Amino acid sequence: MDLDEAARQLQQAMHDAQVAFDCVGIGELERAHTHVIIARAAVDSAELVLSKAIRALSPEEAAQKGEEAVVALEGE
Repeated sequence: MDLDEAARQLQQAMHDAQVAFDCVGIGELERAHTHVIIARAAVDSAELVLSKAIRALSPEEAAQKGEEAVVALEGE
């Protein structure tokens, strides 16, 4: 199970949510709306991967693969 992809999608969602927040602050509502949609798509993608992982991985495997995914992203 590729938890790397879930972690990447969640990281992308955080970025797009922050951009949307900043756009609201400067009155760029259409741009904010676009980034909210992109963030939501990223969260939906991560949710799909995580729901499959819940069914496929033991808690020990999930802990190991999750830690590896986060460490790999932090190293980028």
